[in-house]
Amino acid sequence: MSDDLLVERTFNAPVDLVFKAWTTPDLIMKWWGATGFTCPSATIDAEQGGKYHLAMKHEEYGTIWSGGEFKEFVPNKKIVMTDHFSNEQGEKVSPTEYGMDENFPEELEIALDFEDQNGETKMTLTHFGLGGGEDAEMTKDGWNEAFDKLTGALAGAQA
Repeated sequence: MSDDLLVERTFNAPVDLVFKAWTTPDLIMKWWGATGFTCPSATIDAEQGGKYHLAMKHEEYGTIWSGGEFKEFVPNKKIVMTDHFSNEQGEKVSPTEYGMDENFPEELEIALDFEDQNGETKMTLTHFGLGGGEDAEMTKDGWNEAFDKLTGALAGAQA
């Protein structure tokens, strides 16, 4: 079994809009986070070598910060970025500070591929190195719930 999590989605929106939903703070704040979470803060330096810093806020669980660096950045085609938990200042923190298992990796990598399919966008997310178990299942569920919210945000952005 692979240690990588794969999530594929097709969105009824053009590639440039789906890509912008990942790279524009105002747009990512409309969908980032699983069901029940909002994104009250997003800083994104959308270029290779740039950094991002995002907050997910939940009434019960509080605010969870994450961040990383764009390792590969090809507009409307591909994003590869590191991913780690952080504090409000953007400094990397241990995943255990947010209740993750002690074996949860300190830093992961995410690859996003965007493909035009006759005006729609097939997006493939690969979250590398998650391993199996409860944390991986929770992460997969979280991505799928966030992408459900992204579907609505994209529809609103096109209206």
